[in-house]
Amino acid sequence: MNNLNLITHSLEQTYELGRTMGRLVQPGDVLLLVGELGAGKTCLTQGIAWGLGIEEYTLSPTFVIMRELYGRLPLYHIDLYRLDDIGEIAALGLDDYLYGAEGVCVVEWAEKGLSVMPVEHLMVEISHLGETERNFQLKAGSQRYRKLLDQLKDTIPEL
Repeated sequence: MNNLNLITHSLEQTYELGRTMGRLVQPGDVLLLVGELGAGKTCLTQGIAWGLGIEEYTLSPTFVIMRELYGRLPLYHIDLYRLDDIGEIAALGLDDYLYGAEGVCVVEWAEKGLSVMPVEHLMVEISHLGETERNFQLKAGSQRYRKLLDQLKDTIPEL
């Protein structure tokens, strides 16, 4: 499966989607999150962290650019919100995390740095449908992520 479209109707369902993703991700996975302010990027990331067994609350790393959290796998939570120049993004030295890391990278505001992101990734486009409803369009960038979408479709609670 190349694409999967899911709708969550509450904050709890968004967390659960992330939790399920966190249980399925593997070392080296890169998840690129795109969506307007307040779309649910950090909520989804919190769920992913819980699915990885991370108990610490996942704050958006907007001012520090990246936070490392540790559970079943390390989570490298990257936020490009404050950056507008691709040169700035390229100069951050994130290659060790994005290419071949032992953990999982979740990149918020990924659209700001797409040209320096790995070709192989899972794109997650999030949009508002209502006050608590969100639409998640998940797009697989390689066979690894097509498999992840198949697993997600088979294991996600009905949303």
